[in-house]
Amino acid sequence: MEHNESTSERGVVELRRYVMQPNGCDAFYDLFEQRFIEPLEAAGMRVLGQFRDLHNPDLCLWLRGFTDMVARKRSLETFYGSALWAANRDATNATLIDSDDVFLLRPAWRGSSVPSPVDARASIGAKAVPRGVVVATIHFLKGPADNPLLQICREQVSAHLRDAGCCASGWYVTEPAANDFPRLPVRSGEHVLASLALFPDMASVHEFECRGVHAQTVVPLLAPWVVAPAQSHHLLPTPRSAMHA
Repeated sequence: MEHNESTSERGVVELRRYVMQPNGCDAFYDLFEQRFIEPLEAAGMRVLGQFRDLHNPDLCLWLRGFTDMVARKRSLETFYGSALWAANRDATNATLIDSDDVFLLRPAWRGSSVPSPVDARASIGAKAVPRGVVVATIHFLKGPADNPLLQICREQVSAHLRDAGCCASGWYVTEPAANDFPRLPVRSGEHVLASLALFPDMASVHEFECRGVHAQTVVPLLAPWVVAPAQSHHLLPTPRSAMHA
């Protein structure tokens, strides 16, 4: 499968879901947005977006991208071996209960990623929350995503999302390469299809859900490939998220 490895789309993506200590999201994102975004990117990765879960105040989700697995290993070694991380590691870890729920993904096809342009990110110290709600859905599959499944997503499901008011959507599948940075575990032994649907506001999400697009249209279309119920999150971008409406 061909991938677009431009500055707005990377060949490998980590979708990281963190279970936080009570009120830990505030402390985590204070550290992350003030101290970590620029050093992470200086180490060679792209911070694609970071979010709060609207229905779970103790869950944080964020995504970062790499050009390929070789670059991922090099970037992670650089950042997590740095003096900056050593100085802030304990404070960061104190906000967390679990940081191992991580999907290692790749764009499902060329151009399938949600845009996260660097110039859309607010400067350090920003407090205003940008517009948009991301509906992130993880579909658990019987095997690797095949071309017929991806064609349905690209042509039919994406069209249903646009008709329902979605302003951008992204599709990702499991990266088959083994995690070569075991210091940071990732989920293994499963195949997933992840979708990110960006809506302009929560009213648009409610309209989408009231119309039953997902239950009545998306679920039946994907059913032949799915092995377990999907997991879904309603996400608000943090002030410095590059991914927003």
